[in-house]
Amino acid sequence: MRKGYSAVLADRGVVRIGGAEARGFLQNIVTTDMERVAEDRAGFGALLSPQGKILADFLVFADGDGFLIDLPRAALADFVKRMTLYRLRAKVEIADLSAERKVAVFWGGDAPAGAVSDPRLAGLGHRAILAKDAPTENETQAEAWHAHRIALGVPEGGRDFAFGEAFPHDVDMDDLAGVDFRKGCYVGQEIVSRMQHRGTARRRAVIVTGAGDLPETGTAVEGDGKALGALGSHAGQTGIALLRLDRTRLALDAGASITAGGVPLSITLPSFAHFGWPASGEDEGAA
Repeated sequence: MRKGYSAVLADRGVVRIGGAEARGFLQNIVTTDMERVAEDRAGFGALLSPQGKILADFLVFADGDGFLIDLPRAALADFVKRMTLYRLRAKVEIADLSAERKVAVFWGGDAPAGAVSDPRLAGLGHRAILAKDAPTENETQAEAWHAHRIALGVPEGGRDFAFGEAFPHDVDMDDLAGVDFRKGCYVGQEIVSRMQHRGTARRRAVIVTGAGDLPETGTAVEGDGKALGALGSHAGQTGIALLRLDRTRLALDAGASITAGGVPLSITLPSFAHFGWPASGEDEGAA
């Protein structure tokens, strides 16, 4: 077995949604196509507000008659509360298992038993939900995992964007298998589908490289003093930023210096991106 790296993500929680109607219950609420989630295949998705904004992004794993949701601890309480409200008479049970389970990631080597491929991007490696006391080989710090994720340009809620403020397209979920546009209705579906079919997404998550170490998360990204977006998570000189691509292209065409906290930036679209720079560089209006 080719050894790689592993890390335990202490800032992730685990919620189980089980019962006879668990699959259909989730299918009608979240962006994931739950019909594709199986024992050997995880899903990626989000719970949206009725206005189409992300309230929680997560990975979902099959677990007997139910599913395990791997999500940021910061979004967990609100997620459970909203799922409980949506439950009504559905035959489902909702439980926070964070005290007895942990989220582990594995990259740069072969997958250990029980881990499945990260559904967002093959380069992210594998992921598993384990018992709290389960050992993990060649374990390193979670920061090493996030540096790997950031280098690939994959954003995460609570680190690269605030919950309740971003649409799925803003954070590239459409290119990371996080939204199924062929399934039936779910909460927020109408707005997200409209953005997809009309091509109205203007803000996107991109990779930025600084001429020096990057400033703190949330620092404004500017072109000649004009706001283009904000810096997300970063490791050293590499980070993720959510930028208005049309305004950024306009600034680049004008030869403006793009900076964050005074640090000059270069910008790269993620390798997985199906989106590109606007052809004209003109400001095309609000997203």
